[in-house]
Amino acid sequence: MKPRLNFFQAAPESIKALSDLENQIQSSGLEQSLIELVRTRASQINGCAFCINMHTQDARKRGETEQRLYLLNAWREAPLYTDRERAALAWTETVTLISKTHAPDDAYDELRKHFSEAEAVNLTMLIGTINAWNRLAIAFRAVPPVKAKAATAA
Repeated sequence: MKPRLNFFQAAPESIKALSDLENQIQSSGLEQSLIELVRTRASQINGCAFCINMHTQDARKRGETEQRLYLLNAWREAPLYTDRERAALAWTETVTLISKTHAPDDAYDELRKHFSEAEAVNLTMLIGTINAWNRLAIAFRAVPPVKAKAATAA
C-alpha cells in the first residue's frame, strides 16, 4: 500500500489543533493504560493498521501486558479488565459505532457508574480524537512501519 499524502505536511494547523486536543486529554486525569486501551480498541473497530500498531507499541512501553492487548477485541469474554475499563471499552464501541448504536441508555448508565461527568466527557473526547486520527490514517493510507524481516515473510 502506498500513502496518498502526508496529512501532517498538507494541513499542519489542522493537525496541530487535533494534537493540542490530544495533549489536553493526556493531562485530563484519565489513566494512561485506559487511554491506550481505548485508542487501540477504537482503531481495531475502524481497521486502522497504522494506529493499532502505534497504540499497542505505546501501551507496551507503558507496561501493558501482551495478554491484555491480544484479548482486547474479545474483552467481554476475558476476565483481565476492570469494571471501569469494561465500561470505557463498551462506551468506546458505542461511540465509535454511533450511527448504529445511537449511544443507548444502558451503555451510558454503566459508564456513569465508573466515571464522573468530567471523566465521561474527557473519555468521549478521547474516543472522538482517535476516531478522527483513524479516519485521517485510513483515508490517506498511512502505512505502519514494517520491519524488514517481517516484510519479507509476507
